[in-house]
Formats: sequence, structure tokens, C-alpha cells
Amino acid sequence: MIPASLRALLDATDGQRRAEWAGREVWLANEAWGELVVSLQGAQVLHFLPVSPEDATAEGSASAPDAARATGASVSPEDATAAGADATSGEGEEALVAGGWLWVTPTPQALPGAIRGGIPLCWPWFADENTADESEDRSGPMHGPARKADWRLDAVDEHEEGIELHLSPLERLHSQLVPRAVIQANANRLHVELITEHRGETPVKITGALHSYLAVNDARACRVEGLAGARYLDKLADFAEREQQGELGVRGGLDRIYHTNAELTLDDGQRRLRIARQGSDSAVVWHPGDERPADTSEAAGRRFLCVESANTRLDPVWLVPGAQHLLGTTLSLETDA
Repeated sequence: MIPASLRALLDATDGQRRAEWAGREVWLANEAWGELVVSLQGAQVLHFLPVSPEDATAEGSASAPDAARATGASVSPEDATAAGADATSGEGEEALVAGGWLWVTPTPQALPGAIRGGIPLCWPWFADENTADESEDRSGPMHGPARKADWRLDAVDEHEEGIELHLSPLERLHSQLVPRAVIQANANRLHVELITEHRGETPVKITGALHSYLAVNDARACRVEGLAGARYLDKLADFAEREQQGELGVRGGLDRIYHTNAELTLDDGQRRLRIARQGSDSAVVWHPGDERPADTSEAAGRRFLCVESANTRLDPVWLVPGAQHLLGTTLSLETDA
């Protein structure tokens, strides 16, 4: 679910190209296997829409809301209400367009602000776990410098089934640590890796997250499966430690850090999205509820839920000189097969 202006850039793309969106350089792919958009600010995946051969065959016979979801076509406010998609969210705000597994706000901040949505890279710290912050008073940016930094596209490896991108920051972001990102996309899945290499001389404690904004029918009606029995910290209750009773039903605002490495499933009533994580023993589930951010309207804010692969205070990573750490997330649809 992406802004109409970004949808228009994809519709004008045949194959791969670079373009400008919201003041940022973005890399776009519109291929037989599907669609992918990556912002070079933050190496941030903004959009992913796989296209299977079955989808392509059935597209001509699909109903209007289903076709919009499959192809990314625009929907009217009436169709949006029926389909669980959002067309307009406020006066002067552009349309959100159905289609894709990720959500991006229709009102992104101007530079140097970060884009809310997609999969931001939080590195080398997450939230207030800023032990890797090298500023004198640890007053560095929330979630670290990676998500606002400019990245270069080092390589694009194409194959019949999909594509693999390799990215690295244009400038050094830490005196001892060097990150790189790998993005793999095909007709079946999206996989994102954030790899940290220690090139310094003393151990460094890091946290981080792949802060995935997943597009949903309505955040208040979602269910996240795989967390039953897991211990978690409730950030809305001063980090009180609790145990999840049954599966997680989302009924309003929440901000929880679950201590688990289990694969999760997000069910929004229309699809079941599997979320696997690598190098992570923390699963963060977040939605602002009524306390939504300034860059997100009430209507647009109902259309996402964050389920994140993370390293937090529950599982920080100590890197010694010469060591590497891989934090990854893999999204795929649950099938009956």
C-alpha cells in the first residue's frame, strides 16, 4: 500500500530504473516476477509486490478490489472501503493505492527526515538502546544514523526467478563498524539482510532492527500467531515483563518486545503473511493506536502493523574485532501446500 505518486512511477517503469520520489533517489523494478522499490536514503525497501504466474493468468478475470490488490491499481473511496484499502486520508493528502506487502505513509517528511514505512534499517542501535552511539552525550538520532544516511547501490544481480541488490553507505557511519544491506526479491518472497562488520580494535555492543511496516486490512483486527507463551516487555507499561496468553490479537496501540526467535504469521483477514527472522531473538510488535505520529493520518495509520526482526535489550550483540553479525527478515505468503 503506497502513495499514488509512487504507484505512478512504477507504472511508468518497464524493467529497472532510477527516479526521484519525495526528494529522494529511488531504484525501481517492474519485472515479470513482480515489483520492488528501494530508497537510496537508508537502503530502505519501500514496496514489494510479487507476481506469480497464477496471478498473471487470473488477473483479467479478477473482481475490481481483487485486481487492485494484485496489480496495484488505484481504487475509489467506495471500493477502498469495501476492500479494506485506503484511498484518501485527509485534506490535501494524496491517495494510498492498494497492492503490495508493505505500507508507506502518503505524507513523508521532507529531507533530512526519514520516510515512515517500508523496511527502515535501524543501526547500530534501536530506540534508546544507544550503547553504540559515539556522540559525547549519546544524543544521536533515534534508531541510529543508517536510516537517514545516503547509500550506494553496489551491485544488482539478476536471475530468472528474481533479483538481489547489494548496498553500502556513502560515508562512514561508525568509527569501528561497517554495515551493508542485501535485498533479495522474487515471485515468492522478500528477504532483507543487515550485515555488520567490526573493523576496529575494541568490542562494541550493538542493537538494531528491520522496522517492517506491513500493509494490513485494519490494524485493529489483526492477529499475530507464534507468540503464545513468549515473555515480553511492555514499553507502554514502563517495560513491565509479562507473558503472552494465547495468540496476540491487536485491538489498539501496543509496543512490545517479545523474547523469541519463532517464525510468526500475521493474519489481517485477507492474507496470512509469514515472518521469519535471522540473527534475532527479539520480535517487536508496534502500532501507535490513537497516539499516531505527526506524519501519519488516522485513516492511513489503520493500514499498517509493524512486526520487526530486532536485537534489543533482550538480545544485544557484542561484536569483537573481525567479527560479523547478520540481522535478517524473510516475508512470504502462507499457502495451503
